[in-house]
Amino acid sequence: MSHFDLLVRGADIADGTGRPLIAGQVAVTGGRVRVLPPRAPATADRVLDVPGHVVAPGFIDAHTHSDLTTLDGSGTLPAHAAVLQGVTVEICGNCGDSAFPAPYPDFAAFGRAHAAAGRANHLAALVGHGTLRGAVVGHAARAATPDELAAMCRVLDEALGSGAAGLSTGLIYTPGSFADTAEVTALAAVAARHGKPYVTHLRDEMSQVEAALDEAVRIARDSGAALHVSHHKTAGRHGWGGTERTLPHLRRLRADGMDVTCDVYPYTAGSTALAAMLPPWAHDGGQDRLLERLRDAGQRARMRAAIADGVAGWENTVGNGGWDRISVAGAARHPELQGRTIADIAAERGADAVDVVAELLLAEAGDVTIISHSMREDDVRRVLAVPFSMIGSDGVPKPGLPHPRWAGTFAKVLGHYVRELGLLTLPEAVHKMTGATAARFGLAGRGVLRDGGHADLVVFDPAAVADRATFAEPLLAPSGVRLVVVAGAVVVEDGEMTSARPGQVLAC
Repeated sequence: MSHFDLLVRGADIADGTGRPLIAGQVAVTGGRVRVLPPRAPATADRVLDVPGHVVAPGFIDAHTHSDLTTLDGSGTLPAHAAVLQGVTVEICGNCGDSAFPAPYPDFAAFGRAHAAAGRANHLAALVGHGTLRGAVVGHAARAATPDELAAMCRVLDEALGSGAAGLSTGLIYTPGSFADTAEVTALAAVAARHGKPYVTHLRDEMSQVEAALDEAVRIARDSGAALHVSHHKTAGRHGWGGTERTLPHLRRLRADGMDVTCDVYPYTAGSTALAAMLPPWAHDGGQDRLLERLRDAGQRARMRAAIADGVAGWENTVGNGGWDRISVAGAARHPELQGRTIADIAAERGADAVDVVAELLLAEAGDVTIISHSMREDDVRRVLAVPFSMIGSDGVPKPGLPHPRWAGTFAKVLGHYVRELGLLTLPEAVHKMTGATAARFGLAGRGVLRDGGHADLVVFDPAAVADRATFAEPLLAPSGVRLVVVAGAVVVEDGEMTSARPGQVLAC
C-alpha cells in the first residue's frame, strides 16, 4: 500500500483540461502529484475527506502586477489576497512594467530577492517593454536609435534565456507608448526565437480598439511571436459593444492558424495610475518633468484641452467616460479621498477636475491609483465565454482601496459566472484558470492534474465558493476555499494563511 504526505479523498477532480469532473483521489508526495482511482488503497500523513468538494490544479493568474509583492518590507501590500482564493502561480511583469532590468538588474536577481523574502505562491515573470525602454532609452518621447534598439534586444534575449516568460507591452503607458510598431516588432521577434509570447496591453482599448488590435496582430505576424491580448475589453462609451467585432476577428485569426489568446477579469471597472489619465506629451522626460508641468497653470490648461479634444493615437480614458467614472483607490497621504470620484472631489471644492488631479498628484509625488468604471457587463461576459480566453485578475496590490479583483477574481468566476449564471461549466472555468494558462506561458508540469505534476492544488466547495471583496472592502477573502497547496505544502486552510512559504520565481 502506497503512503503519501497528503491524500485528498471524496472530492471530484477537475483536472484542468476542461474534461468533465471525475471521481478519484489526489495524493501528494515529495512535492509531486499522484492521481488514484476512488477506492485505491493508500495511506498518508494527512488524509482530507471532502465529499461534495472539487480538487483542481492550483489556479494560475494570467495577469498580475505582483512583481514586488512580499518585497515591501513595510508589510503594507496585500500580499496574500491571490493565494487565499487558490492562486498558486501569478504571471507578473504585465503591461510593459516589470521589476527587471530595473530595479533588479536581471531575472536571476529578481528571483533571489523573492527567495530571500519568502512567498506563499509562485511567480512567473514577463519582461516589460516600458521598463526595458526606460532603462536603455530613458523617458523621452522619441524613437530609439538603432544602437538602443539593439541593446534592448540583447537585454531581452538574456532575460528570456534565463527563464522570463515572454515580452509584455503597455502601449497606453509611457515610456512604452513612445515606441513605434517597428520597435515592438523587433523585440517581439526576440521572444519568438525563444518560443515565448508577445503579451500586450493594446495601444487603445476604447474607441480605437480595433485599430490597436490590428497593430498587435501585425506585430505578431511580422515577428513570428504568439500573441496574447491582456485583459481584453472594449471600454468607454465609444467602445461599448465592440467585443461583437473583436472576438469574431480573433476567432477568424485562430481558424486561419494564428496562435492568439487573451485574458479577462470579471469586472466592469479597471484600475491604473491617475497619471495615466493625462496626455502622453505630459510625461515626456519622466515623472519629474510631469510634476513640473503640473505646477504650471498653462500646462494644466493644455492638459485640460487635450482631454476635451483628444490627441491622435491616445486612448484618453476620461474623454471616453468622464471624471465621474474615476475614483481614487490609493493616495497614502489623503486616505479620506479614497473611494471618492474626481468629479465629486472637484464639486465639493468648487474646483476644476484637472486642477484637483494636479494638486493630488503633486501632494502624493505622482503615486495615486484609481478605479475606472469604464466597461459594460455584456462585453465582459462575451470575453469570458470564448474558448480562447483565460482568467487574469490584473491585480494591483497597492495600499488603500485596491480593486477587489485582486482578492475576488477566481472566486467570482466560479461562484457568479459558473454556479449562478451558467455562463461556463465548472470544468471549462477551471481550464481557463489552469491548463490553458500553463500552456500559454510554458509552465511545464503545472495546470493539469496528472501523475508526476507539481503539487500545486486547490480544494473548494462548488456550492459555496464566492467572492466577498467589494470596492468598499476590497481585500475580503472569498468563501468556499478549503485548502491551497503550493509545492506540496499547505499554504491556506479554511480561509486562513499558514506559515509555509514554499513559493519561488519560476523559470519558463
